[in-house]
Amino acid sequence: MKLLVIADPLAGFKTYKDTTYVMMREAARRGWQLFHGLSGDLSVRAGVVTVQAARIDFFGADQGRSDWFAAHAPQRCALRDFDAVIMRTDPPFDLQYLYATQLLTLAEGQGAKVFNSGQAMRDFNEKLAILHFDRFTAPTVVSTRAAEVRGFLAEQGDIIVKPLDGMGGMGIFRLRQDDPNIGSILETLMQHDRRTIMAQRYIPEIVHGDKRVLVIGGQVVPYALARIPQQGETRGNLAAGGRGVAQALSPRDREIAENLAPELVRRGILLAGLDIIGDYLTEVNVTSPTGFQEIMQQQGCDVAALFIDAVAEWSAR
Repeated sequence: MKLLVIADPLAGFKTYKDTTYVMMREAARRGWQLFHGLSGDLSVRAGVVTVQAARIDFFGADQGRSDWFAAHAPQRCALRDFDAVIMRTDPPFDLQYLYATQLLTLAEGQGAKVFNSGQAMRDFNEKLAILHFDRFTAPTVVSTRAAEVRGFLAEQGDIIVKPLDGMGGMGIFRLRQDDPNIGSILETLMQHDRRTIMAQRYIPEIVHGDKRVLVIGGQVVPYALARIPQQGETRGNLAAGGRGVAQALSPRDREIAENLAPELVRRGILLAGLDIIGDYLTEVNVTSPTGFQEIMQQQGCDVAALFIDAVAEWSAR
């Protein structure tokens, strides 16, 4: 198998926790040929989608090595010449990211096997995607108007507001009616009614963790990563200082994930990370979901092997 991983520069990986790293490690363990390219190195030559990709010799970093890979000289390759292409570039989902997904869709039309599909990444904004599954969500408003968000706050009394293009907890605020900074926060987030945001009723169960539930190839991983906020913090994201605790799925976690799984498969989403707080779905992450290593280390569930199994199966279709 020839596997192309489109991701941020490998030298910047934190191998002790990076999900893309363990994906590559498992593929290398199976003898697959690994290649790496940047999303900015996608281009079209004579109508064919290509990438400037370097073959990677994988050495591993499990014993603390910093030199975990060696890259050969990059070469221009057609995406359709790989057995599978994994898109793992981190958000934000800006115009450059959008253009990359469009090129990936063009490549799929030329025979490339891309996971997740370019169309899925465009259609499934990680915040807005929950609106397709409203029976699993807390009260939610999406608006460009600060007055509408203020009205929602008056109804709910305690809400979370967040941008539609962030990651890692960036730009997330909790608002209560007595907060003296409501106007300033909404002006900053909404840029004086020029930027659309999402507001959701505050879910108190966040103190027990923002649970990341993984769905791989339509199958639900039996463990979630509960990201528990620091004392005095609203956000559980690991990037915001949250503590990751891998735990068995609750019946409600499984209910939500199993109901979403067929639709994710239908849309070409091989890997999704569902964010669940308490009993409510809050996000559907499809760009570069994480959490593999924490579940693997704490529960012994080989999530990377499940993922590479799914890549092999889907690429053979």
